[in-house]
Amino acid sequence: MSAASGRPPQQGARDELVGLARRGVSWDGLLGRRPGTDARPAAVLVLFGVLDGLPGRHVARAVPADLDVLLVGRAATLSHHSGQVAFPGGRVDAGDDGPVAAAVREAVEETGLDAAGVEVLGTLGELAVPVSNHVVTPVLAWWSRPSPVGVVDVGESAAVFRAPVADLIDPGRRRTVAMDRAGATYRSPAFLLNGCTVWGFTAIVLDGILDALGWTEPWDSSRTIPVPV
Repeated sequence: MSAASGRPPQQGARDELVGLARRGVSWDGLLGRRPGTDARPAAVLVLFGVLDGLPGRHVARAVPADLDVLLVGRAATLSHHSGQVAFPGGRVDAGDDGPVAAAVREAVEETGLDAAGVEVLGTLGELAVPVSNHVVTPVLAWWSRPSPVGVVDVGESAAVFRAPVADLIDPGRRRTVAMDRAGATYRSPAFLLNGCTVWGFTAIVLDGILDALGWTEPWDSSRTIPVPV
């Protein structure tokens, strides 16, 4: 992102996200085996915007300090991915007009955001999540008019927060999670974020987006941690 362009830093970030939505992200080889033929469609909202609180602590060369992304802490009582940090989202229902409508609806239900302030930029390629037998479409969006958010249903979410992208880029917060399953070891990028660890599907999507945008700073992938509990 160049200051010489004359664009405000946040506008530059939005423009780069628009470009990413147009060209997409390759997820080849990620998340291990393919899901079954009965895999169910789902969608998540990857919502970037301008931070409403404190800026990121890390001084990133590629993004403004006040750029953020909306995340939720899933309730510990959920049957799949319980307690993990995730994007708002869920299964595509029969009444949804595709993954975009599902992602926005789920985000409203989980965080209470005002959908009128969400500018959908496009969809990224589907990712298989075999552990829950879903095929998930990330919906990339820009928060043009941010609204207050918080936990709406404690049965779904334990927390709702806006994470500074600069801190996600911070090499000191990057790790690799190693997970053994069915005799094989799976590895996921991870981010240490204010007392929690972002890993698994959410970290893979964030890592892919940051890489595709050229925002990633070199980090040591050999710094491995066990699966967070």
